[in-house]
Amino acid sequence: MSASQVAHHPVAPGPAGPSRAGAAQAPDPSAGPPTVTDPALVKRAVKAAALGNAMEWFDFGVYSYIAVTLGKVFFPTGNATAQLLSTFGAFAAAFLVRPLGGMVFGPLGDRVGRQKVLALTMIMMAAGTFAIGLIPSYAAIGVGAPILLLAARLVQGFSTGGEYAGASTFIAEYAPDKRRGFLGSWLEFGTLAGYIGGAGLVTLMTALLSTDALLSWGWRVPFLIAGPMGIIGLYLRMRLEETPAFAAEVAKAETERPKVPLREMVTGQWRALLLCVGLVLVFNVTDYMLLSYMPSYLTSELGYDATHGLVVVLGVMVLMMAVQPFAGALTDRVGRRPVMAAGCAGFLVLSVPALLLIRDGGLLAVASGLGALGLLLVCFTAAMPSALPALFPTRVRYGSLSIGFNVSVSLFGGTTPLVVTALIGATGDVMMPAYYMMAAAVIGGFAVWRTAESAGRPLPGSPPSLEPGTHREKV
Repeated sequence: MSASQVAHHPVAPGPAGPSRAGAAQAPDPSAGPPTVTDPALVKRAVKAAALGNAMEWFDFGVYSYIAVTLGKVFFPTGNATAQLLSTFGAFAAAFLVRPLGGMVFGPLGDRVGRQKVLALTMIMMAAGTFAIGLIPSYAAIGVGAPILLLAARLVQGFSTGGEYAGASTFIAEYAPDKRRGFLGSWLEFGTLAGYIGGAGLVTLMTALLSTDALLSWGWRVPFLIAGPMGIIGLYLRMRLEETPAFAAEVAKAETERPKVPLREMVTGQWRALLLCVGLVLVFNVTDYMLLSYMPSYLTSELGYDATHGLVVVLGVMVLMMAVQPFAGALTDRVGRRPVMAAGCAGFLVLSVPALLLIRDGGLLAVASGLGALGLLLVCFTAAMPSALPALFPTRVRYGSLSIGFNVSVSLFGGTTPLVVTALIGATGDVMMPAYYMMAAAVIGGFAVWRTAESAGRPLPGSPPSLEPGTHREKV
């Protein structure tokens, strides 16, 4: 296989994956001369990208844990269950439009640049979240209130469709090849920080405010915070230059870059897209299982107080944050594939024991079970931000990754709490969360096996990216 073929085909073609993963990868001579990174600029790029992801998950944490209050504010009174279902229906609507956002923002990012599109998604996310805090209640304007809530959620979901793929692409294309895993891991550090901030703020407000105060004005505060956060994030993103990889891609064209058809981003990259869907499936099923479903599981199945269950999960996320950068650095040393494979194997073997510990009900047992799942999840949160962009060549990276990532999240990740709840109801088997994670681990393990190693190597279609003071290594 030629160097250019290697650059454009990240799929491992045969069964000898582990031995091949350690093999050297020849640079693509058409990608251009090596790029020497600017450490200060790389640091700013990581901060700007991670903050956007943090804001997305801040909203996720706020909306999830203030859902009961939102149901009373925006939907007709009388049936608490109907109120909650309606609130989560508006929440789920955002997942339905994520693939559409990916199909719009992804190709746009490959045409006009990553920085411009990420600035736009930041504006839309902040505006959508901030708008929720301004919407009058159902008591004030009637049916217009839930309609406006749904509209705001659709704006959030549409913009999110271009956020993760763009942010991970942005960091990956800025990072030097040998530190891409470590720097990419800060994207998910932002995810955890945002979720902890949102859920923690709701927990604090619930504890400090009366029910009447929370219903009348308190619920608005977390959403209104998104305004200043968005301004800060937009400022950081507007100060950035375009990524070196995209700039090199533009420089190769003598005229304006031709528009890449959406069909080419799908059919031309179908093998890599299937791998992307498989990797994102195991990543998001386990992610949503732990961060979204487990607090409800602790409450509904084990009788935990809602706040108590949330605090335990937040503690696990703090543990994950502490480990995250070290795990990211590990992927640079040993490779993305071994770390992701360890996560898949761990979920396959330890999901049942971990859930049995959680079902024991004691605080130490619950914390141990959730902690084990959290540390296994770090295998994915640390590796995915650098592994996923390496599946696609530069000219279609943003678009193809946006499509694959958001389709997988919408079909498998965001539906995890609903599907698991339905399976428990249909079968009566309370161990269903463990079986669901094991099934995801099998699919993810196959995807990992078929994915070529990317640690320490240039991104497909991009020139080598070196740290200052280093020399290009012979490969």
